[in-house]
Amino acid sequence: MNAPTAKETLHDCRDAFTETLESMAAENNDIVAVCNDSVGSSKLTGFRDRFPDRLINVGIAEQTLVGVGAGLANGGKIPFVCGAACFLTGRSLEQIKADVAYSDTNVKLVGISSGMAYGNLGPTHHSTEDFAWIRAIPNVAVVAPCDNVETAAAVAFAAEFRGPIFLRLSRVGVPQLLPDGHTFELGKANLLRDGSDVTIIANGTLTHRAMKAAEILAAGGIETRVLNMASVRPIDEEAIIAAAKETGAIVTCEEHTIFGGLGSAVAEVVTENAPVLMKRLGVPGIFPPTGSANFLLDEFGMSPDGIATTASDLIKRKS
Repeated sequence: MNAPTAKETLHDCRDAFTETLESMAAENNDIVAVCNDSVGSSKLTGFRDRFPDRLINVGIAEQTLVGVGAGLANGGKIPFVCGAACFLTGRSLEQIKADVAYSDTNVKLVGISSGMAYGNLGPTHHSTEDFAWIRAIPNVAVVAPCDNVETAAAVAFAAEFRGPIFLRLSRVGVPQLLPDGHTFELGKANLLRDGSDVTIIANGTLTHRAMKAAEILAAGGIETRVLNMASVRPIDEEAIIAAAKETGAIVTCEEHTIFGGLGSAVAEVVTENAPVLMKRLGVPGIFPPTGSANFLLDEFGMSPDGIATTASDLIKRKS
């Protein structure tokens, strides 16, 4: 991946999450946080210091983590249940299904350090299946913000939203893409760049790479539409169908396996409504090896140059 320019400041979305959570908690006594021995990695130290009676640390017990969150929600609280995405979703999937989704409890699941953000800790800590697991369960909204601004907006939305929601947050720094004051809308994509030759759809850590890929393509005369699809479930079918009909080719990019995630969700809409050429970029159905998130994304063809090459090749097939 191209190194950040001197003017490009990278933001850890966990900071936006906790700053927003603390601000809301100061105004609403019902907001609580629950974590699994992850006060530091969830960046909840400030929340703990300000609201010591409203942070519950259950230890390394993810099934209990979700169960406690569901109990708090049933008692009228608004629990933000925080943990490493790989363990929050993998170890407690039954509790997410039965205690949160089936019971339709007002729990906010916050998957920290998602995707391949744990890098050198390897396959046991990569979370490249969480979209698929959670998207398959009824009643749970699935959201992967692209930057610090969208993270703050999504957290504020989650606090007001009645029902279960899964927020997928990385620890890998990303540049700010959306304007200050942005309002998050569940089920709505953000058009970051318009174009008529090809569409790139991404979310989370991949959105800024998609934008850089569009700049590379523009230098070669290819006009690329870029959609930030933070809301994976529900998904913006209208924006996807328009992209298919108006650009004729779609590339999806995600820090997730290509099976069951963003690419699959987009393909479901495309095949049923406006079939066009598609290419899903992501982890190609393997356990990602050990390595930094940026290194692994590059290795799986999701550097800006790699995304641009894939889009260009797809356009050639279209013609």
